[in-house]
Amino acid sequence: MALKATIFKANVQISDLDRHYYGQHDLVIARHPSETDQRMLTRLIAFVLNAHPNLTFTKGLSTKEEPELWLKSDQGDIELWIELGQPDEKRLRKVIKQSRQVIVYDMDSPNFEKWWLSLSKTLGNPSNLSIYSIAEAPVAELAQSLERSNELQATIQDDQMWLSMGDVNVEIAPKRIQ
Repeated sequence: MALKATIFKANVQISDLDRHYYGQHDLVIARHPSETDQRMLTRLIAFVLNAHPNLTFTKGLSTKEEPELWLKSDQGDIELWIELGQPDEKRLRKVIKQSRQVIVYDMDSPNFEKWWLSLSKTLGNPSNLSIYSIAEAPVAELAQSLERSNELQATIQDDQMWLSMGDVNVEIAPKRIQ
């Protein structure tokens, strides 16, 4: 019998002073059976950092044709494609061509910068590609207070994010690699 995804809910209040975006989102997030709490929270952090009324979670790990999150225009064009981890060169080339903007987030893996240095030699410097590393420690701290239903408050200013969930308050400063 196949394992089913675990469903989490998050009511997220976002004040993004950098982009002048202020919104409230009621999110339903499916955690794949092979996904850790930290990885799922990294997807949620990616949502908060790029919040938009039409930004949506996809099937993620269960399908290779879709990113973790994306924003599509009314015509179906991909405005924003968000990946987690270290996608291979073939996948990145494809999504760079079909998306207006591509963002890759990684949880500060030891070989992340090495991965990017190797890949950048063949990919070059595409203007629509951004690469970020997110420190693992604050995400792990958030994971300790994760419940099936969560209330989050996020404030973003000067490329830093302060997240509150339950009794846990963390600061996350994504490090831009590209």
